Amino acid sequence: MIAITRDVSPSLSACELSFVARTPIDIERAVAQHAHYCRALRMLGCDIVNLAALDEMPDAVFVEDMAVVLDEVAIMTRPGAASRRGEGASVAEALQPYRPIKPIGGDATIDGGDVLRIDRTIFVGQGARTNAAGLDALRAIAEPFGYRVQGVPTQGCLHLKSAATLVADGIVLVQPEWVDVGVFDGMRLVHVDPDEEHAANALRVGASVVHPASFPLTRKRLQEAGIEVLAVDLSELQKAEGATTCCSIVFARTPDGAS
Repeated sequence: MIAITRDVSPSLSACELSFVARTPIDIERAVAQHAHYCRALRMLGCDIVNLAALDEMPDAVFVEDMAVVLDEVAIMTRPGAASRRGEGASVAEALQPYRPIKPIGGDATIDGGDVLRIDRTIFVGQGARTNAAGLDALRAIAEPFGYRVQGVPTQGCLHLKSAATLVADGIVLVQPEWVDVGVFDGMRLVHVDPDEEHAANALRVGASVVHPASFPLTRKRLQEAGIEVLAVDLSELQKAEGATTCCSIVFARTPDGAS
């Protein structure tokens, strides 16, 4: 597996925020937490492609939003926040050795954090950052490869992956207050603990998931479902409305090894 990451910008405290209150961010601690996150990915078998920080782009550490990597193609997004649209060029350059590149343009907006692939279905959040044109643009690229693309309304959260993530084959971790869990009909659902409303974002890497250390009650639910959990402290990055999936783009080196 390949994991594309990016160093924390020294301007992180000026990040875009939509659904969380602004609180002071300890940049030195955020850098240390990001380094620990990258070590966790290496421990789970990922080869890290780390990009240099973009000092004047506070949100650039949340590299997931710049691209959607499928087995056949890497789709470069057009982020919903205009301040982030300069982040993608270096991500596209990093992806070129692994996949053909197709961009989304025009008036479409779409963040990678709104895109949840489960087998050959791609769920696309329709909320704060991804519009209907973004959904249509992704559909036009992905459906010729045999994917089914389905829009999913979200509420009260930044991205679909704030509300739902795949944590094992057929198992989805969900925050039912932010998404209609009926869209995942036929799958086993693990609900976040009611006292941990932001706990639905988990990053699956092989048979394990990386999950914020600040959500022990939800971690226990995942473990009770038979899922191996690697807890990582991301508290400073969470203040910037980020979490475990946001900080990387994880994909198989070659399509034959994709999961």
